[in-house]
Amino acid sequence: MRANCSSSSACPANSSEEELPVGLEVHGNLELVFTVVTAVMMGLLMFSLGCSVEFRKLWSHIRRPWGIAVGLLCQFGLMPLTAYLLAISFSLKPAQAVAVLVMGCCPGGTISNIFTFWVDGDMDLSITMTTCSTVAALGMMPLCLYLYTLSWNLEQNLTIPYQNIGITLVCLTIPVAFGIYVNYRWPKQSKIILKIGAIVGGVLLLVVAVAGVVLAKGSWNSDITLLTISFIFPLIGHVTGFLLALLTHQSWQRCRTISLETGAQNIQMCVTMLQLSFTAKQLVQMLSFPLAYGLFQLLDGFLIVAAYKMYKRRLKNEHRKKNTRCEEGCHNKKSTSPKETGAFLEVNEEVTITSGPSMPMDLHTTLEPTGHISSGT
Repeated sequence: MRANCSSSSACPANSSEEELPVGLEVHGNLELVFTVVTAVMMGLLMFSLGCSVEFRKLWSHIRRPWGIAVGLLCQFGLMPLTAYLLAISFSLKPAQAVAVLVMGCCPGGTISNIFTFWVDGDMDLSITMTTCSTVAALGMMPLCLYLYTLSWNLEQNLTIPYQNIGITLVCLTIPVAFGIYVNYRWPKQSKIILKIGAIVGGVLLLVVAVAGVVLAKGSWNSDITLLTISFIFPLIGHVTGFLLALLTHQSWQRCRTISLETGAQNIQMCVTMLQLSFTAKQLVQMLSFPLAYGLFQLLDGFLIVAAYKMYKRRLKNEHRKKNTRCEEGCHNKKSTSPKETGAFLEVNEEVTITSGPSMPMDLHTTLEPTGHISSGT
């Protein structure tokens, strides 16, 4: 392991002596524009998502980091192990196996925060997990890569993109901090910003999907085994993260959050690390996996959100049916006409509420004439 190189000639992937293929040059220019646009939109998005975070709840997660610990265990325990087992089970080539392992050792991506918001997850835990996993990646990425590559004979050392990790932290923490401050000072305005941020998040995911298809246009003709792994890998992360959170007695809201945080990886960090560590010829075989993983990651996220929305709608319909049956049962007991059912509930509620104090008055009025007659006799 070594730190990332600052000069273009220090790293073999950036060496000027070796010319890049034409496809990679075009993709490199497009990737630069895509990265700038995505960074700006991601900053605005994280600012809007920060408006949903309450400092009191955020501090409670930090003081009692049980949910954070479960998330980090999934991120740097389950995901690297899953990547290693997939690489061994499918008998991948050395370059492809390294790409899968690097993806499994990367921290969680900010895209998980968008999906967590859409499934009514714990936004405080989601943003805290993303930040903590990015900070932990400074030490856990080289440790996991070292442990899992001991049995592999690598010709080149892997370069940890510390600069990219630092930029990710800055782009994550500063907008979120401003969002938390806005939510604290102006809670009403923060709800409007949050709604706008949800729309921006949808547009951002659409841009990412389209750009991913363009960038990975040539990767769909690659090895079908690598595409299969890129499809099942995020699914395994979502399922195992959810099960581990469930086994540790986390709430359903936290289970959804940890599941999305586990399966969603930082694609940009994986691509940067591969570019810093390998030559252009090797990148042709390796870059197809993170791009395909990113597309399937978006697809899995949309499927999870759609399944949750359908489940939520079904629960609402069942709740409405139960309320309707209860109302019909109450109407049948009182045997009222259908036209007066709406007004009957209001009148009945008033009667039941005021029946207590009105009883003595009614008894007094009924007893008063009787007392008057008896006195006359």
